[in-house]
Amino acid sequence: MASYQPGRNGRRQRGGSRRRGGNNRSYQNAPSRAPVKKSLLQRFMDFFTGGGKPAAKPVQPQPQSQHPRENGSQPQQTQRTSRKPEAVEVTTPRLYVGNLSFDATESDLFELFNGVGAVQNAEVVTYRHNQRSKGFAFVQMLTVDEAKRAVEELHDKEFLGRKLVVSGAKSSEHQPAN
Repeated sequence: MASYQPGRNGRRQRGGSRRRGGNNRSYQNAPSRAPVKKSLLQRFMDFFTGGGKPAAKPVQPQPQSQHPRENGSQPQQTQRTSRKPEAVEVTTPRLYVGNLSFDATESDLFELFNGVGAVQNAEVVTYRHNQRSKGFAFVQMLTVDEAKRAVEELHDKEFLGRKLVVSGAKSSEHQPAN
């Protein structure tokens, strides 16, 4: 029967010390113990993994992901290939204006397209939460002929430091329902 000791469990773990903290290596001058014999599984794993010693493996470069932040690396300053927008035939007076400067306003577009033909409406698409431009807009011309002429004259024209992409707007019947 174990004797009662106030404030202690009464039992000690096998091979453990009486001091708290177990294998505290704070005693530098203490004699070292004999190395612990490894089990068969540990020796087997050491054989295949190199025994915990750093192996001299050749470093192979990791394949770069298409998305720069996907693999945690910093984005590299490489030349991006510009994606060509889908050419949409002008069948309605509504035009898509892409690659638009973020500083462009609806009145700027209205003035630009008014030089080609009569403009009904110009709308810059913005984010809801901060009202910043998304970089594209829609312009409604008065007739289809004026819209075609606007595409011919203004497509690839520089406007506020960027080359505009002007084409016919996709109608809602071409877009899949969400």
